Amino acid sequence: MDTQIETLEFQAEARQLLQLMVHSIYSNKDIFLRELISNASDALDKLRLAAFQDKELQADTTDLHITLDVDSEARTLTVRDNGIGMSREEVVTLIGTIAKSGTADLLRKMKEAKDTAASTELIGQFGVGFYSAFMVGDKVTLLTRRAGETEATRWESGGEGTYTIETVADAPQGTSVTVHLKPEDAEDHLFDYTADWKIKEIVQRYSDFITWPVRMTVERDGESMVETINSMKALWARSKDDATEAEYNEFYKHISHDWTDPLETIQMKAEGTFEYQALLFLPAHAPLDLYMRERKRGVQLYVKRVFIMDDCEALMPEYLRFVKGVVDAQDLSLNVSREILQQDRQIQLMRRRLVKKVLSTVKSMMDTEKYQTFWKEFGPAVKEGLVNDFDNRETILEISSFETTHDAEKLSTLRQYIERMKDGQEHIYYLTGASRSTIENSPHMEAFSAKGYEVLILTDAVDEMWVDSIGEFDGKRFQSIAKGQVDLDTEEEKKDAESERDQQQKDFASLLTWMTKSLEENVKEVRLSSRLTTSPACIVGDAHDVTPTLEKMYRAMGQDVPHIKRILELNPAHPLVTGLRKAHDEGKDDADLAELLYGLALLAEGGDLNDAPRFTRLLADRLAQTL
Repeated sequence: MDTQIETLEFQAEARQLLQLMVHSIYSNKDIFLRELISNASDALDKLRLAAFQDKELQADTTDLHITLDVDSEARTLTVRDNGIGMSREEVVTLIGTIAKSGTADLLRKMKEAKDTAASTELIGQFGVGFYSAFMVGDKVTLLTRRAGETEATRWESGGEGTYTIETVADAPQGTSVTVHLKPEDAEDHLFDYTADWKIKEIVQRYSDFITWPVRMTVERDGESMVETINSMKALWARSKDDATEAEYNEFYKHISHDWTDPLETIQMKAEGTFEYQALLFLPAHAPLDLYMRERKRGVQLYVKRVFIMDDCEALMPEYLRFVKGVVDAQDLSLNVSREILQQDRQIQLMRRRLVKKVLSTVKSMMDTEKYQTFWKEFGPAVKEGLVNDFDNRETILEISSFETTHDAEKLSTLRQYIERMKDGQEHIYYLTGASRSTIENSPHMEAFSAKGYEVLILTDAVDEMWVDSIGEFDGKRFQSIAKGQVDLDTEEEKKDAESERDQQQKDFASLLTWMTKSLEENVKEVRLSSRLTTSPACIVGDAHDVTPTLEKMYRAMGQDVPHIKRILELNPAHPLVTGLRKAHDEGKDDADLAELLYGLALLAEGGDLNDAPRFTRLLADRLAQTL
């Protein structure tokens, strides 16, 4: 048989990441065993599921378990399972290389991290649990054979620049990971991981809830005997009084492969015609892949304590993709597929209840630091639900927080915004943009700032999608201050200014007509503005127009959206505009200046010029004429 022995090099980024594990900045090195046992448990879950789905699979499922073998003389600890195993190709893909999507981002963030805690949180988010073995071992050997296959694969690395991989003939079904332990070093928190008591302590602290038996050979009264050292109690089936916060935290880490405690734990139990139990968690940090296309989402699905699938998308909507946990149903088929789940009435009912429970939990957290953390990490994702979860829109609006012009430091709920509204104010005013600074300095803000009206500052990409479609909240309609006409004057102010406005319309009528014609390729109308106090001009859309940002987003998604012309508004009191009118009245039409005015308005709102070189040339020529 061709053993196909290869010595391969880690990729540069993978080597850097591996070195972080070898020279770990993480003080609690005990968690390496938790990670290896967690991986073994996953392999057992996957084998049982595969055996349900494929009756022809040549695999022994009669006694699925995890074994811990210690060799004190050789100073090795082996974690062995008889689960699904891996093929040679899977070993190369899953174990041989670490460099997958997000590696570069992880390394960059770790370099930016100011302290040890922040760095280790990032490691946990990336999910490199297998490599935690290098914190305690100077060499790791992996031997695996995939269920149903005859050939096995051995992988080995000393945690430096290379690893070896070879095909071998004899190996039991499943995977064994042998850690060649470093010398004990209490100062570096390296304990004796060949000691029975230490292994039991770690298992009972971190892996007691694993649903498979974790076995170890122990010496008792001079005799060797095999002992199961975990309780195997399903944590989600216990009452809240029968489980500790520490147990919940460890269970979360087991299913999420996160190394930090969850922000919030949610437990549910439904009884009656359709029974299920759920144990859900809100993470404390957004994973690196939260906004990546290839991300996984969904909670684990069990049926009567039998693992069915990871990342069950049918149970959790896209906008709650960060929620982790387990749902254990009593009345589903063990052979249920992802396709069937999408149509299953019971699954849809469970999903509705789970979503409502998650949202109500977030609502109960409001006015706490936990909520502030949650919204900072997951707010943009949650707001995606405003676009596609019509049933829960009102609740999502209730739990959402926004930046506003009221306070530069604190976020505000819509309820708080409404409580601060001026007498007679009928709308919730907002402006979308790339950043708070861009919005605060936008010409559109001038009249609102001058008259003391509060404006929502919406800077997340998803804000462009939902805000037009929502309509209203608590009877108050959302109104973009960059669309339609703005009328902030009281009836008395309107009456006092009526004659002046009428005169301005007469004075500027000819200029507005000419500029509309001159700029017809870019705008559909040029008109006088009631929203400007200091800027010469701004660009606005009609009340129901799609915004330029949304127009770009649609095009990026491959949709053919017609270009929408907008409206150029002029400030009749600005010297540049009055000078332009005077020149026009004298028969000196200045098309270049009109184009410059339009370009300035476009730049002021953070827009893109159609022809930046031409604009620069016109501006330079005009500036030169002033010298």
